[in-house]
Amino acid sequence: MVLPRLRPRLRRVALGPNDDTPDYGTCECCGAQFGVDDYSVESSRSFRQQWLAEDAAWFYPNLKPADWQLETQLVQIPSRFR
Repeated sequence: MVLPRLRPRLRRVALGPNDDTPDYGTCECCGAQFGVDDYSVESSRSFRQQWLAEDAAWFYPNLKPADWQLETQLVQIPSRFR
């Protein structure tokens, strides 16, 4: 099962060209590899919990928008993935 994940800066789902498979890119925010770290609802939750426990540091801090807010990002997670 491929889970939809919004990339924080690009505001798009991280799917490949056929919109059915992950693009295996890396989230610039948390460092998750699409299709690897989010292969199930539980793996997504587990990865996010670990990232939050490690102070939610940006994987690529130089790409972090000046106005980015963690709370704003977290409320955008669909309820079944929380």
